[in-house]
Amino acid sequence: MAITPSQSSPSGEHGADSSAPAPGRKKPPATKKALRWVVTILVVGAVGWLFSRSLIDNWEAVRAKDIGFSWEWVLATLAFALAVPVTGVAWGRILRWLDRDAQFSHREAIAVQCLSWVLKYIPGQVGSVANKVIWAGKKGISRTLVVITFLYENIFLQLASIVPAAVILLISIGPEVFGSNASLMLAPLLVLIPAIVLLYPPAFRALMSIPAKKVLKQEIPREYFLSAPRAALSSLEFILPRVVNGVGFVLIAHTVSDITPAHWLPFGAAYALAGAIGILAILVPSGLGVREAVIVIVLSQYVPVPEAVIISLLARLLATIGDALVALIYLITRRTLPKETRP
Repeated sequence: MAITPSQSSPSGEHGADSSAPAPGRKKPPATKKALRWVVTILVVGAVGWLFSRSLIDNWEAVRAKDIGFSWEWVLATLAFALAVPVTGVAWGRILRWLDRDAQFSHREAIAVQCLSWVLKYIPGQVGSVANKVIWAGKKGISRTLVVITFLYENIFLQLASIVPAAVILLISIGPEVFGSNASLMLAPLLVLIPAIVLLYPPAFRALMSIPAKKVLKQEIPREYFLSAPRAALSSLEFILPRVVNGVGFVLIAHTVSDITPAHWLPFGAAYALAGAIGILAILVPSGLGVREAVIVIVLSQYVPVPEAVIISLLARLLATIGDALVALIYLITRRTLPKETRP
């Protein structure tokens, strides 16, 4: 089992200990450096290829619709990119609550979050969680704890996406928005039951203890879990990045359809709900195709289907460009950090 930063760890749980090689197993610096470069090139190559494929596919789809350029697209792209650092600050707060000895700045949390976001193009979120686990090892933070914060982050994002969106759409459209598309639209609602249960610390701890006993052969400390009040507060904080995303989506919709302020909330809710369902499609890189289907289903209740399709494709294209901006934010933020703390 991973241990707290105040304890020593001969097994390499902490970054300081993990940097000390075991006697007789020391690798030459050149070999380690070459291995690190090979892994970096492979990961960057895989992400770059998946990202490029997504960008090209969506660009071709949007270009086929013959849409004129709008400066509102620039603002929407910036909004999509800005939501990621906002999420990073919220994730960093969870980690500080659970490990008061953890030493890292808001900028460092933002850099880690941005890199994990870019690595989402590796299916299954493997790259995202691996990035945070590796960073934790370098910082002397429990890797087990960081995995738990990753789970909290995704649970809170799901709750922030599903609950407000479901309420808004039910009030705006009515139950038929879910009933007529039950196989797709009810999926996130089913996630609410286990997600809400996990907000109760004893339930979450009991669930996590099952794999911990098998893999780590020990119990996970109680202090690795948020209290119920802090869990509720944190779940509210994760609504903010969804609001930022919603603003960007409404800007896009405004350039395609003649929408009024009455459309803003349901359109923003549609994008949030689509993002939640896209995350559930863990085997699909960045939820490709899944989000668009949900967006068209909801927006077709307000605008013609062809316009809903264009909005969904345009949103995907600009969100993909926004991911490139997120990578740029990571590189810029990383340069502002001391060399020894860079993720």
